[in-house]
Amino acid sequence: MKRTRLVGAIATLAAITLGVTACTGSAKKKSSANSSGGQSSSSSSTPKQGGTVTIANVGGQTWTCQFNPFNPAVNTTSIGFVYEPLVFVNVLRNAEETPMLASSYKWNADKTSITFTIRSGVTWSDGQPFTAEDVAFTFDVLKRFPATDLYSLWTGARMKSVTASGNTVTMTFKQAAQPYFYNFANQVGIVPKHIWSTGDPAAHPDTWPDKNPIGTGPFTVNPCSSNNIQYVANKKFWQKGKPYIQKVEYPAYLDNGPANLDLANGKAQWGSQFIPNIQRFYLSKSKDNHTWSPPVTNVALYPNLDPSHAATSKLAVRQAIAHAIDREQVAKIGEGGQQPAANQAGVVTPTFDKYLDADAVKAAGYDKPDLAKAKQLLQSAGYSPSHRLKLSVITVTGYTDWDASLAVIKQNLEPIGIDLTVKDLAQQTYDSRLYQGDFDLAYYGETGGPSPYYELRRDMYSKNSAPLGKDASSNYERYNNPQADALFEQYPSAGEAEQVNIVKQLEKFMIDDVPVIPTTESVDWFQYNTADIAGWPTEQDPYTQPAAYLVPDVEQLLLHIYSKSA
Repeated sequence: MKRTRLVGAIATLAAITLGVTACTGSAKKKSSANSSGGQSSSSSSTPKQGGTVTIANVGGQTWTCQFNPFNPAVNTTSIGFVYEPLVFVNVLRNAEETPMLASSYKWNADKTSITFTIRSGVTWSDGQPFTAEDVAFTFDVLKRFPATDLYSLWTGARMKSVTASGNTVTMTFKQAAQPYFYNFANQVGIVPKHIWSTGDPAAHPDTWPDKNPIGTGPFTVNPCSSNNIQYVANKKFWQKGKPYIQKVEYPAYLDNGPANLDLANGKAQWGSQFIPNIQRFYLSKSKDNHTWSPPVTNVALYPNLDPSHAATSKLAVRQAIAHAIDREQVAKIGEGGQQPAANQAGVVTPTFDKYLDADAVKAAGYDKPDLAKAKQLLQSAGYSPSHRLKLSVITVTGYTDWDASLAVIKQNLEPIGIDLTVKDLAQQTYDSRLYQGDFDLAYYGETGGPSPYYELRRDMYSKNSAPLGKDASSNYERYNNPQADALFEQYPSAGEAEQVNIVKQLEKFMIDDVPVIPTTESVDWFQYNTADIAGWPTEQDPYTQPAAYLVPDVEQLLLHIYSKSA
């Protein structure tokens, strides 16, 4: 569910901007045309409503039937399906914008204040009117309950106030805030004040289960069981005639194998996971089976940096691990060549080539594995092949490609004196241990944005983290570097050239401090079947990131696809 992983042998994406371009008046509207295996969703007649789409995506556990949009352990099944953002920002199409709950917005001259015009005529799925007060209330929740502020908007982005007046909402900041637009406009699901301002949701918005979510989005949950989430079209949805698809089935898969089989035989039409030997197992099974998986982030080892973890908090140990791992081998064997090898700078290529300081990676010796150097570093930390270091790494049960990748990493580390134990955990257990820092090493893929800044900020910005035993919103390894923090805070007010320079300085901390060890470049795993469902995003028309576990992008896909037989 949480994987932000993407397919290696694909064309370079369109150039991605440093941040979302400001505009006055209406947000920039994306094209409505899209293709699916040679079929376009734009036609002379509007698609009819009807049909069902089934998602095959391994979650590693049965469903908890919780849909709290402030809880990162469950919000990938609520945001986009039920809850909506103010504006959708498409990372794959030059940060193009689609107005959602905000019909327009306007920045002030120095980008320290933005005013949204809230869309009229929208109702919640229970029939109550949606207003600007709901938007202001949502952001006030983030302020009053820091655990819900998943993007550190009130601390890191220096949000100062959010106020509603009539049909407008004004947000003010203590500094230029344009790069945070992607976070506050695109990634925060707006909740209804009349539900969340009383009782348990008001007292505990971070942990309230929200089992019957009330949203403005295209679907409602009806019903949910441990084995399947069924979404049905929201009859009060504000986009007339949409969604075209009237039902979404989301079975709980515990392992890639059954999910891949359902995809191969057409029982499921929308896949978001690794399929080994994809040509033979999936694509060759039907002319209607297709795949496209664009890269934007990394999969990485997250070492626990808290001093209570005596080994992984030592720089020499982390350096030794980073030098010992054969990333090309992990990509080839673990991911079947469907993901490229990553680099220690943490910059995905070729998507973000202009940001990468390749010379710095090479100068540090991280461009290829070096077992001799790894042994030397580990020995300086008090370990060796005769005095071995025992570490464990947590991962999600059922993620067979991660298991294969970790098997390669385990093999890479054995000769230098590290015995690695892989612990496969149910998704909920894994999430809890990841957020609270209960691990030696964790295998994980973080989310990103329109430039490497967004992923690096989630990985390294100290205000995203928390003490051990407390839930961190990101920076799960507990990295704390005031110099890096200062760079993250300088970025929003910097010009384009200086922003590139800031990212390169942050790469230096990735290289020098090794807070995270990237292994492969993550892809948006995406498989789709066109026998009955059309309108899918493609490499030629990337109107959204296509993986079912990415929010809020999932909504855009659901608003485009339709049944040809309806």
